[in-house]
Amino acid sequence: MLSRIFSCAVVGLEGVVIEVEVDYTNGLPGMTIVGLPDAAVQESRERVQTAVKNAGLHFPRHRIVVNLAPATVRKEGPSYDLPIALGVIVLAGFLPHDKVENTLIIGELSLDGAVRHARGVLPMAATARANGFKRMFVPEVDAPEAALIPDLEIIPVKTLADLYNHLAGRCPIEPYLPSADSTEPLFTPTDFSEVKGQEHVKRALEVAAAGGHNVLMVGSPGSGKTLLARALPGILPQMSIEESLDVTRIYSVADQLPAGTPLIRHRPFRSPHHTISHAGLVGGGNIPKPGEISLAHRGVLFLDEFPEFSARVLEVMRQPMEDKVVTISRAKGSLTFSANFQLIAAMNPCPCGYYGDSLKACACAPATVTKYQKRISGPLLDRIDIHIEVPRVDYEKLSSQRLGETSESIRARVQTARNIQQARFANDPDVICNADMRIGEVRKFCQLQDEGQSLMRAAMSQLLLSARAYHRILKLSRTIADLAGSEQIQSQHLAEALQYRPKIMMG
Repeated sequence: MLSRIFSCAVVGLEGVVIEVEVDYTNGLPGMTIVGLPDAAVQESRERVQTAVKNAGLHFPRHRIVVNLAPATVRKEGPSYDLPIALGVIVLAGFLPHDKVENTLIIGELSLDGAVRHARGVLPMAATARANGFKRMFVPEVDAPEAALIPDLEIIPVKTLADLYNHLAGRCPIEPYLPSADSTEPLFTPTDFSEVKGQEHVKRALEVAAAGGHNVLMVGSPGSGKTLLARALPGILPQMSIEESLDVTRIYSVADQLPAGTPLIRHRPFRSPHHTISHAGLVGGGNIPKPGEISLAHRGVLFLDEFPEFSARVLEVMRQPMEDKVVTISRAKGSLTFSANFQLIAAMNPCPCGYYGDSLKACACAPATVTKYQKRISGPLLDRIDIHIEVPRVDYEKLSSQRLGETSESIRARVQTARNIQQARFANDPDVICNADMRIGEVRKFCQLQDEGQSLMRAAMSQLLLSARAYHRILKLSRTIADLAGSEQIQSQHLAEALQYRPKIMMG
């Protein structure tokens, strides 16, 4: 007699349906698990046996074989405990086979039979619906996350005994119905009205938010670079439900969903320390997991003390910044994670921090300044659209009681510009904002008039711009025109975009 239960594995950001086959043979009592399981799955033997006994059921005194198919997919984590236990219960004759038909089951078991949280529930639920399953048993704590997928009945399971009684018809469990409660933000931003002075930097960040552009802020210590970066999420447009599900899937797979937050509605803000490894930034490991750039998908990746990051860490970001995805290759195969993030970087102009400062003299030798600035490679700087200097704030502005423009009013302008872009790219789901434009879209939507053409020609020769820089300037000009409500890119829009190019460093 053979019992079949369906479960799910997560490979990258996608789910794969796993068939849990349970059978018994003659031999010494025990359990063998096959089908490429990792150590956590192998340990299911002891957890399942004890949990079944503590649920008040008899564990069969046979040699039990559990096969997790397909055997080509590596099975990791303890979320197969519940389907294996249910397979044993069906095999022992406590439940008929038809009770678990058209159902997908996941969950980790405690020794007392309680069902614990499982990682990656959202992509598993999406896979269940895509494969025609009508019902899904999930740990009680994960029911709100699974319920984000429509047209799928979610049964929250508290204990193995509760699940048995539900399937036996003794004590039915009510399906989970999602509530309309709003979720808590991952990150509470600073309001722009609290930032004194720095009007031109605020303008640059407004342009960056409107078009999804990358920014590098350079200034002396204490000038407000970090404060401004932390204020940026407050002016970014609200995420659509598709974007929220996209981000939530990544956090679910990385097991970083905040407690009580089944759906992430606020744009992520990630600020890793400069000691991070390249695997921590872009993702990796024996079984690859998403890194910081994927956790910043649809949000902001803030790198403070930019030159202090190791050269290898910074250089691995170059391709994801262009492709909006990161592909991690291993001998067993390749996985692709989304990485459409907005980079905000901050740095001092030199090791002491005061090169070019209006009041405090720099103590660094010219060669030291050059070496420090050249820690950021030219190709990486070329991928940053907006380079802005953040000067020291004078006493009058710091001590003034007058508040600046609020984040809410700036966000309204940003949202208007994004609405224009959404209408422009309505037929292309891969392009959400101006920064995502490819060469074809730049040629179509970023045409310059005669005056702009001559200005751009002069800039190309004087600033020695690369082809990439040329296209990035056009994208930035398009965003500035959108903020101004202009259908055409005017020469003043192009001039502002050119102001954001990097100044020639000391050489």
